[in-house]
Amino acid sequence: MQKRALVRRPGPRLDEGLLTHLDRVLVDLDKARRQWLGYVAALQAEGWEIYEVDPADDCPDAVFVEDTAVVYGDLAVITRPGAEQRRPETRATEAALADLGYRIARIEEPGTLDGGDVLKHGGTVWVGLGGRTNESGLDQLRALLEPLGATVVGVPVTKVLHLKSAVTALPDGTVVGHDPLVDDPSVFPSYLSVPEEPGAHVVLLDGATVLMATSAPRTRELFESRGLRVVAVDISEHEKLEGCVTCLSIRLRG
Repeated sequence: MQKRALVRRPGPRLDEGLLTHLDRVLVDLDKARRQWLGYVAALQAEGWEIYEVDPADDCPDAVFVEDTAVVYGDLAVITRPGAEQRRPETRATEAALADLGYRIARIEEPGTLDGGDVLKHGGTVWVGLGGRTNESGLDQLRALLEPLGATVVGVPVTKVLHLKSAVTALPDGTVVGHDPLVDDPSVFPSYLSVPEEPGAHVVLLDGATVLMATSAPRTRELFESRGLRVVAVDISEHEKLEGCVTCLSIRLRG
């Protein structure tokens, strides 16, 4: 399987990134850049081909490139971020995906949609509602993806910034979440509670390997006890801005 990832370097205004559920603390920009390079290197070491999206240095949150597009099959849906100041971030992502040969669709006003609110596994696409994504954004995404065979399901999100701030999925489809941040675990057919908030954030590297943050060592042990191989990276500076391992890339599988 071809494995490609879009990423975007942290910009000079990273420390001005938006916050919704955390108090602002000092971000070390140099350390954040080093951590980003470590994240990219970890993907490359696992056989992922890296494509850099052009910088958007006037946009503090641009490093969280996942929010700018949802890719399903050969279709790239360019989002309309819920935070108005993040909308200029989408242009360069659209250009990168078009260059890679994806068909392009866009979420239009009055819809809002952040890629971090979209969790895909198998043929199911869960979409977080209540924060940065609204009903119109969900409806538009459903209209675009259901003809491709997807089942699109809205999920309430009130305790975190994005759905994938609360839950992600393991290779076998088990959804993992930190219970205090998950509105309704019953919407997921298979759910596993994890002991640490950052442990709820994984990137699937292959059918037996996940990427996660070093800030969740007990969850790493839990995953390894289930037979998973874990690649752990330090993204502590990005976590200060409500970022996680999923936010820092758009994974293109196919």
